[in-house]
Amino acid sequence: MAPSSASAYNAVAEVYDEWTGPLPDTPATVEFLARYAAGGPVLELGVGTGRVALPLAAKGLEVIGIEGADKMIDKLKLRPGGDAFPVILGDMADVAVDRTFSLIYLVFNTFLCLLDQRDQVRCLRNAAEHLEPDGTLVTEMYVPDPRRTDADGRRLATGSVERDRVFLEATMHDTLRQRIRTQVVIVSESGIRLYPSQIRYVWPSELDLMAQLAGLELVHRHGGWAGEPFTAKSTRHVSVFRKAA
Repeated sequence: MAPSSASAYNAVAEVYDEWTGPLPDTPATVEFLARYAAGGPVLELGVGTGRVALPLAAKGLEVIGIEGADKMIDKLKLRPGGDAFPVILGDMADVAVDRTFSLIYLVFNTFLCLLDQRDQVRCLRNAAEHLEPDGTLVTEMYVPDPRRTDADGRRLATGSVERDRVFLEATMHDTLRQRIRTQVVIVSESGIRLYPSQIRYVWPSELDLMAQLAGLELVHRHGGWAGEPFTAKSTRHVSVFRKAA
């Protein structure tokens, strides 16, 4: 994970589980990944607070995580089973583990936290080098939608209005670098809290080309963790790669 992204995730660590813990497709995500692990060792790049990795490990699989934000790791350690979970503090693009895995995965747009195309390719290449010969790389990310910002690349939206707080989201879109900067602003009686984030989005076709450069080939692409077909109306994709023949 890029240093700037690590800083952003440290800033959001206190509320990250509140925002992502209720995701309804977590069980389907775990089941999908367990099938591709096929009983072998697993590595999650950008493990966060362990939303997926911990229930995957609870199935009896050997799972290791890499995470660039130390405060996210602190949160992971507080979860059931997290204290004994092996996690490495470092840049997920480096894949600093001296072994191979039957499954390596990145979920919930984690790959997009790498803010430079070169780092994204480096991440894929290093992941490929750490796959067993018949191993699998799985990524989940959203399909870019330019309509999410105005013509000038700006957007201010109301996330939610509650009795004691208001969520606002300010977004700026850099089309040349394919970067989106977002600031979530929470206004409450106790003050104003800011939660920044930044991504470099990737089109599915671009991801496939970068994977080819890394020695990988696409074998499946779904519209979600339940195996839905990927169509022109899909808002995200779950892509499955293996080493090229």
